[in-house]
Amino acid sequence: MSKISMDDDSEIIRILKDTGAFLKGHFLLSSGLHSDTYIQCAKVLRFPKYTELFGNLIAKNLNENIDCVVSPAMGGILIGYEVARALKTPFLFTERDEKGEMNLRRGQKIKEGDKILIVEDVITTGKSTLEVFSLVNNLGGIVTSIGCIVNRSKKEFLNNFKIVSLISIETNTYQKEECPLCAQGIELIKPGSRKIIK
Repeated sequence: MSKISMDDDSEIIRILKDTGAFLKGHFLLSSGLHSDTYIQCAKVLRFPKYTELFGNLIAKNLNENIDCVVSPAMGGILIGYEVARALKTPFLFTERDEKGEMNLRRGQKIKEGDKILIVEDVITTGKSTLEVFSLVNNLGGIVTSIGCIVNRSKKEFLNNFKIVSLISIETNTYQKEECPLCAQGIELIKPGSRKIIK
């Protein structure tokens, strides 16, 4: 596979489409919004060569002095680990506890003053990224930057930090009450589970 750069959106899109990660249809996002497009990164990250490639590309553009990479489970774990591996730094991942709040578990810890890079697979509303951001701050860490494979948030910044992504994709998102796909009677699917929502 030829080398690609962060500026070569067409090659990233090609890889996503070739691996079945770029989906069209009627999808329920984790934010509760509906969309006609979904990027199922698990489909591309099942290939180690692409996970390594994407991790290296993100790391190359966030090559700074950090102490740790932190990603939210589940989606951010594989790409976060590869970015950490490329930067030769430790990797941690957050999980939701019984109350639905982000936490570090399994003995993982952030030390006071640790410089943290947050890595996601896809940023849509930025909700989970901001939850990780808040957790890092509460634990005494210092977020230095935010990276992801796909930015579909239509935002360039979160908490005044530029979102560094391999690609930015503008897709249609709708509130349930205003969704034209619902009005057309198109089946609503919750990605990951392939569950059809009634």
